[in-house]
Amino acid sequence: MEVVAKLKNLRMAPRKVRLVAGLVRKSSALVAERQLLFLNKAAARPVLKLLQSALANAEHNFKLSKDTLWIKHISVDGGMTIKRSRPRAHGAAAPIRKRTSHITLMLSDEAMPVKEKKTYKPRIKKSKSAAVEVKRERVKAEVAEDAKSEKETNE
Repeated sequence: MEVVAKLKNLRMAPRKVRLVAGLVRKSSALVAERQLLFLNKAAARPVLKLLQSALANAEHNFKLSKDTLWIKHISVDGGMTIKRSRPRAHGAAAPIRKRTSHITLMLSDEAMPVKEKKTYKPRIKKSKSAAVEVKRERVKAEVAEDAKSEKETNE
């Protein structure tokens, strides 16, 4: 079961909120809640409130346990931009864009996917001299084949 919570028109730039969202993505809901509680970023508070709202909805509406929930998806999109202007030199005006954010949070109670560790094969380094040797052997083999084919055609 998946529980979705949305926060629209948060008066904070999406770029700043994405930093906080990236920290809690694909983590347990309780761990994320604890992390957001002590995070020293302004965007942590609205994301924490959204997470707590989603957890409360999951418990009350869907009878799900907090312990099994994890953050399956969290995205931060840009909302409307409030446009203002600032006075500049010689009577000019410079634009000020006050950005807003839309946050979508999805909790899931399905088993959290386990990330497989990548195994790397050790790379065998070939020295230049080894590569030259291989080329020489190939050339010798080709010359020997050419010599055989010439002998067969002459006979």
